[in-house]
Amino acid sequence: MWLAKVESSTGSKVEVDWQPFALAQVNADKDAELKVWERPDVLDGTDPIFLAHRSGLAAKRQGKEAFEAFFIALLKQRHEEKADLNDPDVMKAAATTAGLDLARFLEDQADPDLLKEIGDSHTKAVEEYGAFGVPTFILPGGKTAFVKMFIPPEEQASDIYDTLTHVISEFDHVGEVKRPQPPWPHGVIKG
Repeated sequence: MWLAKVESSTGSKVEVDWQPFALAQVNADKDAELKVWERPDVLDGTDPIFLAHRSGLAAKRQGKEAFEAFFIALLKQRHEEKADLNDPDVMKAAATTAGLDLARFLEDQADPDLLKEIGDSHTKAVEEYGAFGVPTFILPGGKTAFVKMFIPPEEQASDIYDTLTHVISEFDHVGEVKRPQPPWPHGVIKG
């Protein structure tokens, strides 16, 4: 939602290659033999933990524009309507809103190869870039940073984006900036 505001305020496209990252794996039992994406209940679909990831990858199969439309529709459902990302009807609604071929979307969403793709993406993010959370920005040249924030107001969106990408890409000595909690985020989130 933040990057959509950046694009809206600047009139320029922010190029992003969205990749899945499994927070469930980060938070999983470190002694577990199987990765979350290898668990039988995930493989057979009993546990819908990766439904949103599988849905995003299914949308990507219909092209970049299709994925972007799906992603924005899903983000709006999640952040504005507080929709449950483990609900298949939420995914179908986002796909419909995005104008996807719904039959193809549902078929692709059920492809078991998507779990391997999620696992590969997660493993690459951890092993090559040190990712531990989302969102992790990986800039051209491989500079990375995890950024914790809330959706900023429209008038600040592009300034924040420009400043953060500049700090991430240019200042290797900055390892972490963190606001004390509390008081943050008191007063930041309205309504």
